[in-house]
Amino acid sequence: MPRMGFPERTTTGYTDRRHAGRALAQRMGGLELVDPVVLGLARGGVPVAAEVARALGAPLRVCVARKIGAPSQPELAVGAVTARGPASYDPHLVRAFHLDEQTLHAACERERAEARRREELFQRGEPLSLTGRDVVLVDDGLATGATARAAVRMLRESEPRNIVLAVPVGSPDAVAVLRKEADVVLCVLQPVGFAAVGQWYRDFRATTDEEIHGILAEFD
Repeated sequence: MPRMGFPERTTTGYTDRRHAGRALAQRMGGLELVDPVVLGLARGGVPVAAEVARALGAPLRVCVARKIGAPSQPELAVGAVTARGPASYDPHLVRAFHLDEQTLHAACERERAEARRREELFQRGEPLSLTGRDVVLVDDGLATGATARAAVRMLRESEPRNIVLAVPVGSPDAVAVLRKEADVVLCVLQPVGFAAVGQWYRDFRATTDEEIHGILAEFD
């Protein structure tokens, strides 16, 4: 799939994740998608993905990737892992925090177990085949991009036609890194001096499991 010449830099933010999803969906009209399926990264990406799936008339499912947080800064991802496949690490952060193999392995297995639990929690009906289809992976934003990178690598194993990573806002550095992983990266806002995803939402409260189940029920 050719890369699209979308205008990607503006300075405004979003009311909430649903608003962000509608803005993201408006930017997807130029993509010629084949039998698309939309995957929302749990948890915060699911409300965004719901608006994209609705606009595309595509099925919605949940994708789970878990970040491996730095010991003293758990919100900072030194890596990420999915229920299947190898973990993905940022070698610079691993060295900066002096993380040894034993520590990384323990954190990886803990988060992998949680990823499996959440996959089972959010599974509805039979798993969809992704082979030969365009997969649209949606999150509420890219900070380090660690979880999105792990998810893209896992999805490759299902042999989709293309993987489109779509986010409402992201760090320009993370977007650049993910362009090497996904076939297409669509990011509506790439603020200069990006610090955190939540800064670009007026309402950035945590998405709950109950909210995800309610969203999925809308697509039954």
